[in-house]
Amino acid sequence: MPIELNIVTDQGVRPWKFDFERMVNAGYVGRNQEEVRRHIEELAAKGIPGPKKIPTLYPVIARALITDDVIEVYGEQTSGEVEYVLFIVGDEEIYVGLGSDHTDRRLEATDIPRAKQICPNLVSRNVWPLSEVEARWDDLVIRSWAVTGGEKVAYQDGRLGLIMAPRELMDFVRSRVGSLDSMVIFSGTLGTLTGGFVHGQRFVAELVDPAVNRRLELEYEVRPLDYMDVDD
Repeated sequence: MPIELNIVTDQGVRPWKFDFERMVNAGYVGRNQEEVRRHIEELAAKGIPGPKKIPTLYPVIARALITDDVIEVYGEQTSGEVEYVLFIVGDEEIYVGLGSDHTDRRLEATDIPRAKQICPNLVSRNVWPLSEVEARWDDLVIRSWAVTGGEKVAYQDGRLGLIMAPRELMDFVRSRVGSLDSMVIFSGTLGTLTGGFVHGQRFVAELVDPAVNRRLELEYEVRPLDYMDVDD
């Protein structure tokens, strides 16, 4: 399944078509177990049961990966969540993007694996070689905002040192699926600043490398399929 991206390096930008075979979404990946518990409590407050084991891993349909500026969703109860994304060509060629595991929260309350399939996984068009940022990985900052009712609400904010690092994440995924060649891995996310989901009309996110003042950006509009009456 090909996706067209841009590789941004210290030397410049070049287009890249990545042909991948599998995609997985990790969850509950916080290095700080208190942060993990807080995220589980957020989900439990919404009626979403916690996992039996953490971290967790879900397979996702490969065609769900997109770079679109607008998505359509079924119903109003959906929201994004910011994550780093690994594009793995092989053990020695890995790229980092910025993503959002957009999720149907109503379906998630009863069936988490299926909730991962009904909305797309979105990713930034630009990616970085992991080798250029890995040495200062923990100091990279990931943030998101939800735009609702015309107001931009700070939604998530933290250093990547709060969640599982790329090599550790890859080892975890490898233990479950075997070879990582031609794979996309969504990292899992941070807890929210709002204490719960915000079902906004737009989702905005960034991954910042403060050492060199460089960032990856992601933004998309969320359009519910509300143009006709349907059975609830």
